[in-house]
Amino acid sequence: MPEGLSPGEVGKEIFEHRAHAAEEEEEEEGSAAEAKGRDRVLTIIEAVLLAVVAVLAAWSGFASAKWSTQSSLDLAKASAARTVANREAYLAADLKNFDALTFNAWFTAYVVGNKNAMRVAEQRFRPQFLVAFDAWLKTNPFTNPNAPKGPTYMPQYVQPELAQSNLFDARADNYYSLGEVAGSNSDGYVRTTVYLASVLFLVGISGHFRVRGARRGLVTVGGAILAVSVVLLILAPRPPV
Repeated sequence: MPEGLSPGEVGKEIFEHRAHAAEEEEEEEGSAAEAKGRDRVLTIIEAVLLAVVAVLAAWSGFASAKWSTQSSLDLAKASAARTVANREAYLAADLKNFDALTFNAWFTAYVVGNKNAMRVAEQRFRPQFLVAFDAWLKTNPFTNPNAPKGPTYMPQYVQPELAQSNLFDARADNYYSLGEVAGSNSDGYVRTTVYLASVLFLVGISGHFRVRGARRGLVTVGGAILAVSVVLLILAPRPPV
């Protein structure tokens, strides 16, 4: 009996080999198609993330600019109000010095008994000071040891300029506080924009990695940062109109 394979067995082996090769080829094609499908899904996710980041970054930059402008306006108003307050305070101090000088002239004339000089000094009194002066005389200051030290210590001595100064000082403080808050809001939006920029960077470089795991990891980290950024934008105060 001759050794070796018969033509029938050879044909059978060839048939089985071709069938096995065809199965392996189909498996490889299926794996490639499956991998290609996964890559396509990942690419779509990256595109969606980039689109969302682009919109949110534009909004965050706009809000930051609006708050920055509002901060500058509030600080400018604070500076203007402080200037008015200082001017009114200087005017009040000058008028009080004038009242003191005219009173000293009257008091000197009173001490030496010069009634004509006293009359001239009284004519130089401002109307607001004259009211306080008359009230001071009624306290008998020359015989009453408990009398106020002078007309400027009387409650009737009112300085509208000083009240205006205090009013504008308070207004300046309020505007300055608003400017600080607006500046802080602007900084918050800038910080969120930086977070969004990092998402843009991570998703942008993920497409350059051939290893699917690394690409998926970068997209996952970018998505997490994007979620945090969205929460910060929701909680952030709305920009001024």
